[in-house]
Amino acid sequence: MESADRIVAVTDLIDRYCAVWSDPSPEQRAKLLAEVWAPGAIYTDPSVHAAGEAALLDHIERVLARRPGAKVVRTSAVDLHHGIARFAWRMILADGAALPEGLDIAELTDDGMRIRRIVGFFGPLLVRAD
Repeated sequence: MESADRIVAVTDLIDRYCAVWSDPSPEQRAKLLAEVWAPGAIYTDPSVHAAGEAALLDHIERVLARRPGAKVVRTSAVDLHHGIARFAWRMILADGAALPEGLDIAELTDDGMRIRRIVGFFGPLLVRAD
């Protein structure tokens, strides 16, 4: 079981990562991402596979260009074990409308101070039909 201090530290890391997706300034996004993203880290979701900091920043720029003023907020506690974190998030548009919640799985560096990989999913989990 993870210590409370470690969970607090990883929650802060995840919140700083979400802030990258919420900042309107490309320069500030790059600064924020450099603080949380490991060199060569990978981001994958249903719409993109981005390897490295520059590729992720380009993807975020495209997403925010389609949704000016949008921000990403964490909507769950951060669940953590064995250097893997998961958390729910939602994009809030400039007018306050919320897009469906997503789920990210984050693989952390060995010291837990940066993100090595994010695998994201959009929308709620589907219910089994049986």
